Amino acid sequence: MYLMRIGAPGAEKPVARIDDETYVDLSDTVTDFDERFFGSGGLDRVRPLVAERMAAGRVARFAGERVGAPFARPHQILCIGLNYRDHAAESGMPVPDEPILFTKSPNTLIGPNDDVRVPRGSTKTDWEVELGIVIGRRTSYLESVEEARAAIAGYVVVNDVSERGFQLERGGQWAKGKSAETFNPAGPWLATADEIDDVLALDMWLDVNGMRRQTGNTKTMVFDPYFIVHYLSQFLVLEPGDLINTGTPPGVGMGLTPPTYLRPGDVMELGIRHLGVQRQRVVAPR
Repeated sequence: MYLMRIGAPGAEKPVARIDDETYVDLSDTVTDFDERFFGSGGLDRVRPLVAERMAAGRVARFAGERVGAPFARPHQILCIGLNYRDHAAESGMPVPDEPILFTKSPNTLIGPNDDVRVPRGSTKTDWEVELGIVIGRRTSYLESVEEARAAIAGYVVVNDVSERGFQLERGGQWAKGKSAETFNPAGPWLATADEIDDVLALDMWLDVNGMRRQTGNTKTMVFDPYFIVHYLSQFLVLEPGDLINTGTPPGVGMGLTPPTYLRPGDVMELGIRHLGVQRQRVVAPR
């Protein structure tokens, strides 16, 4: 299935995407795609319902509605740094021996086409196309990567927007360069895990103002999604609906010569094969 939420911020309606033009409305049976939904077997409950409604012709047509993030605000957003070998190289940093973990404020989550706002005092706001993992059940101390695979609800495109000056030049942890408002566009849809034949063969890309900046493939990850979920479960409890951003391929603004960063008026477009496309306009600080 491909889950989406459409409508105004705070009033999104849960639906199952059929194709670019049609969807099955689930709002009469599902309150939201949130921690409660994922943790109570919601995916298994709605699968037969979606099939039944499709067979009966009970489908609706998209009519230009805003697309929200395909899941409600998660309990936590966890991020893996330097998880592509070629991105580590462009950053001038060694490939890590273990996953580098940092956190991102859950209130950074926005829709895939919402505006991204440059924070006050920023001079180095940067882009990062990433594969996001959404957790499907409460999980800790997993015994194997096979168990980790079963704990994943699905995958989503994310843009791990970052302020490099805040992240790297202000001391302390990376979180303050990652957690400005609007810094985590997600969507347009959540593809359930069974829809992705090989999560390590997904092409990904990002353009800024029509210029290709990032081109990559998940095959160059240092740590794959199953390893990441298993690894994280040894240190913390993963809740249903939690989001894990798994790192970015090369081509970020920090790695260009000279470094190039986002300014108000810029437009980012990005996508991952099978997971859809995002488009964000960059706006000035408030």
